[in-house]
Amino acid sequence: MKNITPNQMYSRIGQNVAKIRKEQNMSQLELSLNMGYKSVSVVSASEIFYKNKHFNLKQLLNISQILDVTICELINLE
Repeated sequence: MKNITPNQMYSRIGQNVAKIRKEQNMSQLELSLNMGYKSVSVVSASEIFYKNKHFNLKQLLNISQILDVTICELINLE
């Protein structure tokens, strides 16, 4: 694996979540509500790594179960 910074990793994970979510025709609001949030702020900010906001492991586990994908698919850095 090439050398990447933590910020690059968080950004890529957010991109992966957004890509898979969109492929499943799920909105940020739907994902947020399924995760137990009342607004899209966490998902929206984390998908674009806005102000260093990123998904934590618990959130990634939850997202993987909601989207029915493996965590590995979400954290794929290739």
